[in-house]
Amino acid sequence: MATPQRTDPPDGAARRSASARQRSGRLPWMLVVPALLGLAFLVLPLAGLLIRAPWSTLPQRLAQPHVLEALRLSLVCATIATALCLLLGVPLAWLLARVDFPGRRVVRALVTVPLVLPPVVGGVALLLVLGRRGLLGQWLESTFGITLPFTTAGVVVAEAFVAMPFLVISVEGALRGADQRFEEAAATLGASRWVVFRRVTLPLIMPGVVAGAVLCWARALGEFGATITFAGNFPGTTRTMPLAVYLALETDPEAAIVLSLVLLAVSVIILASLRDRWVNSP
Repeated sequence: MATPQRTDPPDGAARRSASARQRSGRLPWMLVVPALLGLAFLVLPLAGLLIRAPWSTLPQRLAQPHVLEALRLSLVCATIATALCLLLGVPLAWLLARVDFPGRRVVRALVTVPLVLPPVVGGVALLLVLGRRGLLGQWLESTFGITLPFTTAGVVVAEAFVAMPFLVISVEGALRGADQRFEEAAATLGASRWVVFRRVTLPLIMPGVVAGAVLCWARALGEFGATITFAGNFPGTTRTMPLAVYLALETDPEAAIVLSLVLLAVSVIILASLRDRWVNSP
């Protein structure tokens, strides 16, 4: 009589079984306690913002002209900055992911520098390059009559400078994870490189592009240091929501809380929209 052969459970079933055994075990309090302290450290300041918010006068404060003006300027500048980052950042990410050239690691490091560079330093750097006496700024003003500092265009430039790395990193990761066999198949059928990129590569990496664009937009919306250094703080021209929060904190703390709540709500919505991508990523 033949004995039945033993079959191993699928990898998915084995992982679920191991995960269930791990959850059913005793909690490692040496990890749980600092984890709860870390959670409290991050959540309590946000809870304090919600508790101290003037909920009874919130609609009236949100309808004030200077609040609506700062909100409108923030949304417009962040959107234009994101479009600029898409126009320049997607080709840059493709270059870093698909082209092997000397100094690629150095270029990648330079692209990510704004992530760790203090925003105020970024604003100073922009002034030295694009200011009226900057390396390129004086040429732009004398040749085309374009002046970027202390203008709305300067806000867009400052926001794009600090936000573009988020887009480049996300798109480069998507490009590295995409299956290049589809692109190779399209190329063997006679498609040009531009057609392959537009019809094959871009649809493959679209989730990464969307996620990077959303993070880029959120970072641009919350930019403060580079904006106030390079573009100034002029009502209706360069005073975005973060700058309005800073100004209101000195004169009207409740108005600063209301403006902070708006930025907090936008951040929560963005993080909630990207949660599935982070959780399900390999």
